[in-house]
Order: sequence, then C-alpha cells, then structure tokens
Amino acid sequence: MTSTLSANAGYAVEHQGLPPSMVERMTLILDLFERPQTRLTLEEVARRTRLPRSTAHRILEQLARVRWLNHTTVGYRLGERSLGLGGREIGHSALRAAAAPKLHELAVRTELVVHLAVLDGTEVYYLDKIGGRSAVDVPSRVGARAPAHCTALGKAMLAWLTPELVDAEYRDGVGRRTPHSIGELGTLHRDLCRVRDRNGVAFERGECFPSIACVGVALPGPEDPVGAISLVGDLDRPLDALVPLLIRAARAISDELFHPGVRDRSGARAALASYGPSDH
Repeated sequence: MTSTLSANAGYAVEHQGLPPSMVERMTLILDLFERPQTRLTLEEVARRTRLPRSTAHRILEQLARVRWLNHTTVGYRLGERSLGLGGREIGHSALRAAAAPKLHELAVRTELVVHLAVLDGTEVYYLDKIGGRSAVDVPSRVGARAPAHCTALGKAMLAWLTPELVDAEYRDGVGRRTPHSIGELGTLHRDLCRVRDRNGVAFERGECFPSIACVGVALPGPEDPVGAISLVGDLDRPLDALVPLLIRAARAISDELFHPGVRDRSGARAALASYGPSDH
C-alpha cells in the first residue's frame, strides 16, 4: 500500500500543471506544428509540451496512426488529415510568400517567365507565374494543372522519388500531351535518371506546350521537395546558362521556408555542388 501511495504521489508531481485530458494533450502537441513545413522530433515535442517522453511518444504515434501526423525519418509533421482541414492552402500561401521575391528577381534578370508549382500525384499545380508582357505568350496559368512528366517542374520533383514510387504513380500509364512528350514509363525513368545525373536540373522542349522550352529545379525540403521553380523560353533558346541562377534561387527559397533569417555562409559553389536528389 505504501509503495502504491508513493507511486501515485510521484505521478502527481510529474504531471503537475499538465492538461488532464487526452484531448487537451493532443491539442497541446498539434499546436506545436505551426506551419505545414514544421518538423519536430519526439525530444522537441516532449521538451516544449513538458509532457513525459513516454506520454508524448504514445500520443504522437496515435496521431500518426490516424493520419493527423506523419512519422518521417527526421521527425513528425502534419499528416494528410490535418492538411485536409485547410493546412494545404496555408502551406501554399507560405510557399508563395517565401518564393515571391526570388521569382521576381529571376524574371527581371532573365526577362523570362518564371513558374512556381507543387507536385500533386502525376500533375503539377501552378502556384505562381511571373514574367510581365511575355507571360501572355505562355499558356500556363495560376491555379491550372499540367502532366508532371511533360514539364521541367514536374520532372525535377519526380526525380526525388524512388523508381518504385514513380511506378506506383504511373501504374495507369504515361500519356502524351504533344508529339514530343514522353509516352512510355521506361523512357520517363531514363529521363529522371538524367535529371539526377544533373544534380536535379530538369529540361523539357515542346513536351507540354509545342512552342516553349523550360528548365526547372525542385525546392528542397527536410525530406522531399516542397515545390519547384522553372524558367520558360522559346523552343530554340539555350537554357543551360541559366541553371546557376535557378539553383541559387531555389536554395534561397528553401532557406526562407525552413531557416528564416539564416544566411547561407557556405557560398554559391557549395550550394551548387550539393544540390539535387540522390541517385536511387
């Protein structure tokens, strides 16, 4: 009896000041994920909520099982169910806000159309398009979609996936949009291998729209890309020389999203050398 009383007293001391109900504790944890990009480890959650580590772990795993959170290799993040309650749009707004200055700078320096998009299954969803008068000559529009395998934006993001995930996404086949589009899964895999060999830089010429060419790179996140940016030119315009500008812009946007206020002191050369998906 004495040992039982002692244990109960220890439990009361340990839990003093903590929310008494499971719902309140779950809310305490979910409130830590302020943005869709937020990633937190078990230790960070336990420290910031002041919950016992075992309690925090149990709740995190329960939330992950019902898809309020995702358990990833670098911690926990908001899951599909949370994002379905408006979190996805909040994430898109944050991405647009972080990218806007760099997109404008790219458009001014290159005098080309600049796209910002995210990957949604086998499609890209355009979040922004900047390019002044030349933008009217490019048929894309904000809020529209395009086949990912036909765009530099999409291929730059697909290249981060394993071949098995690409197979799963395209289990119903790869359709052509123009005569220059990729139409077979094997051809798509070879093209994505070339993207990886170029450290994440993707090209397309006339694959999405017959008269234009694009170069694109993904925006790196803690695990997977959170989006991609591209530059659009005429079909016969060389785009290779613009790759360093595009990569530096992508790094700057990702830094603003995940490390706001922290400047990259390693220099542009290190950023270029380390950029891109690993070979699968």
